[in-house]
Amino acid sequence: MKRRIIHSPKAPAAIGTYSQAARVGDTVYLSGQIGLDPSTASLVEGIDAQIERVLENLKAVAEAAGGSLNDIVKVNVYLAALANFARVNEFMSRYFAEPYPARAVVGVAALPRGALVEIDAIMDVSP
Repeated sequence: MKRRIIHSPKAPAAIGTYSQAARVGDTVYLSGQIGLDPSTASLVEGIDAQIERVLENLKAVAEAAGGSLNDIVKVNVYLAALANFARVNEFMSRYFAEPYPARAVVGVAALPRGALVEIDAIMDVSP
């Protein structure tokens, strides 16, 4: 199977040597998103705004790959402060429907550009 690169203009352009997502067969690997506004490439302010922006960015990339957030089977969440765990749960319940994807949440010392949260995902787009 060949790898196909996914790009959405509705999500921030990659800020390094990676793609927004890569598809191999029916599996899509979505790169980590931080709370960058795609129109300004600036980090939005505050944990709530960043979580929402991250999920909107992931949604845009998922849709560009031919799927939706409900096709995501695994999510990794990276938090600069684990005290924001409950906030992530609250927003995820608004963006994902049951059955929820598998998930890991990891506390980290720092994220790119001083972000408070980063999320990556794996999506199944099989018919």
